[in-house]
Amino acid sequence: MIEINTLGWIDYLVIAVILCIYVGIGIYYRFSGGRQKTTEEYFVASRSMSIVPVAIAMVASFLSAIALLGISAENYTYGTQYVVINVSYLLGTSIVCYGFLPVFFKLQATSAYEYLEKRFGLKARIMTSFIYWIQLLLYSGVVLYAPSIALEATTGISKIVSIIILGLVCAFYSSIGGIKAVLMTDVFQSLLMFTAVFLIISKAANDVGGLGQIWEIARQGQRLVFDSFDLDPTVRHTWWSVTLGGLCTFLTLVGVNQVHIQRMLSVKNMQASQKAMWLSWPITTLLITTTCFSGLAIYSKYYKCDPILKRRIISTDMLMPLYVMDTMSTIPGLPGLFVAGIFSAGLSTISAALNSLAAITLEDYLKPLYKKCIGHEFSPTKSVYIAKVFAFTFGIISIVLAFLAQFLGGVHQAFYSIIGVTGGPLLGIFMLGMGTESATEGGAIAGVLTAFLCLSWIVFGGSHPIPSKLPITIEGCDNNITNMTISVTSSYKNTDDSSYFYLHRISYMWYSPLGFLITFFFGLLISNLSRLFIKNQNNELDINLFFPMIARRIRSRRCNIITNEENSLLNRKYSFSGVIHGEDVRCRP
Repeated sequence: MIEINTLGWIDYLVIAVILCIYVGIGIYYRFSGGRQKTTEEYFVASRSMSIVPVAIAMVASFLSAIALLGISAENYTYGTQYVVINVSYLLGTSIVCYGFLPVFFKLQATSAYEYLEKRFGLKARIMTSFIYWIQLLLYSGVVLYAPSIALEATTGISKIVSIIILGLVCAFYSSIGGIKAVLMTDVFQSLLMFTAVFLIISKAANDVGGLGQIWEIARQGQRLVFDSFDLDPTVRHTWWSVTLGGLCTFLTLVGVNQVHIQRMLSVKNMQASQKAMWLSWPITTLLITTTCFSGLAIYSKYYKCDPILKRRIISTDMLMPLYVMDTMSTIPGLPGLFVAGIFSAGLSTISAALNSLAAITLEDYLKPLYKKCIGHEFSPTKSVYIAKVFAFTFGIISIVLAFLAQFLGGVHQAFYSIIGVTGGPLLGIFMLGMGTESATEGGAIAGVLTAFLCLSWIVFGGSHPIPSKLPITIEGCDNNITNMTISVTSSYKNTDDSSYFYLHRISYMWYSPLGFLITFFFGLLISNLSRLFIKNQNNELDINLFFPMIARRIRSRRCNIITNEENSLLNRKYSFSGVIHGEDVRCRP
């Protein structure tokens, strides 16, 4: 492998200072305010956070280092079709704000999976929280692996050393910080992420003669792709796969995800949470769009001398840090700022994940088990101490899982694979609960398990063809032994090889929608079949457990049934008068 530039002492100093800032924020919030004496303060900041930091934190934890490394590499390698995912984020924000948020704010629970116990039963809660537990651990491993790539490409430190060091730092920081520290460091992290992206775009524009020239080079290299409407699911990126896959992924990561639900519940009321969600959408769109464009900016540097063909790097995930070192290493401190932005993004996201893992382990498993065996609950102080121990322990586990992330392909695809296998079924069961009245616990569990097993087999149960890439070349390299051009088909389809089973050839963007659909429709089918044999299931469910639109329909139907009776008597009989989702639900004559 050809030698690349490395960081200087000023760069290391910049990284050290930023790490110290992170640790300092964690220590500050450990000893300020309520001093983390209750789990409510540790997990949801006593519901006292303001809108702006929560909105920025949602962006930071949703994108992290995977976005910077993976999305830029995706646009460099496969073109710009991925950028249309911003459409799905607009749709997803509306659904979260006016569908999921009202339900969770009525619940006011630390663990999102308390909802499933109220809607279906304890078995559904335990099963789904365990699947989410797996998802978040795997996701933490991928996020921890991503910054290690940046360090390997820029400093020469091996991935093993990088993962261990960053994992230990994150485990320590997560265990002492609490949700307030996590949110505030997310704000700082977002600034570093934007700084890294704008540095790359500005440098590339300066080197090639402007943003227009970057665009023109990308056009000539067939990177500008916005019009793929192919219905074939084996096509890597189309409007359908990116929009629908992006929507399911967004709802999985924001609408029913413990990390984001904790953030949304950390403000004072639902209106503030909705404002935070809507504020986060343009920030997310801006970061996604500029990160996609940064892939084109990097392409303007290497379009005549691809660094992978040249064997300077071994993975496209190393493109962004390599570009920084090739173009900015002469400016002391600038590469260090970029690298700090990459792995601080990872650290902040992992800290949020570890905080959420500690929350669901404590609330969904340990507390119920302890109360059942001992007869009383933990004290608030003991609960917080146990939560911190869990956070640190999960940080160590994520180090181990980070070593496995490299076998899932690029970090971008690894992320969607994990979310597809675990997140699609989780979204499906929440949609069954909030969007249908007929779903039962048995049907919901059957749907989730079926989808989880099917997706696990599709993603991990067999070999997958290598996707076709856009043309790359090393004909413009200096001192290369053999000038050559590698041209691949520009149809954006996976390799057509009949030896691969069809489901192993579908685009990774369909994993999450497929998991959702299997869970929802199979779960609904089993639920309705079970009602043929078991009568009177879930006949009087709490209206608060449904989407507002569904809740109004249920209320209207119940009121119509009892219109011939005296309202005063019926309100006492059915016990559903009061305020539901901000509305008076008394039956009116």
